Amino acid sequence: MEVLHINSENFDELVGKSDVPVLVDFWAPWCGPCKMLGPIIDEVAKEADGFKVGKVNVDDDEELAMKFRIASIPCLILFKDGVEAGRSLGAIPKEKVIAFAKS
Repeated sequence: MEVLHINSENFDELVGKSDVPVLVDFWAPWCGPCKMLGPIIDEVAKEADGFKVGKVNVDDDEELAMKFRIASIPCLILFKDGVEAGRSLGAIPKEKVIAFAKS
């Protein structure tokens, strides 16, 4: 599965109404650790089993960044039934991303 490009307009449809957990990467193109985590997120999305993976560019969508109080990026938030179920800050290895998504 490909990475979902999530924004304020499609958040409720892609995350809020999802029947499986959704791992969302809040990132920005100028962020060094985000650049390291980006390819990992892409790989995890292709291999995702039982969950979906999306990205929110905090520069393009400040509304979502403010709604979820994103103070540091990269920030991974796991949503279950449209509600935040967990949060991970900073770049982490692929194995930890997958373990977090399945937690």
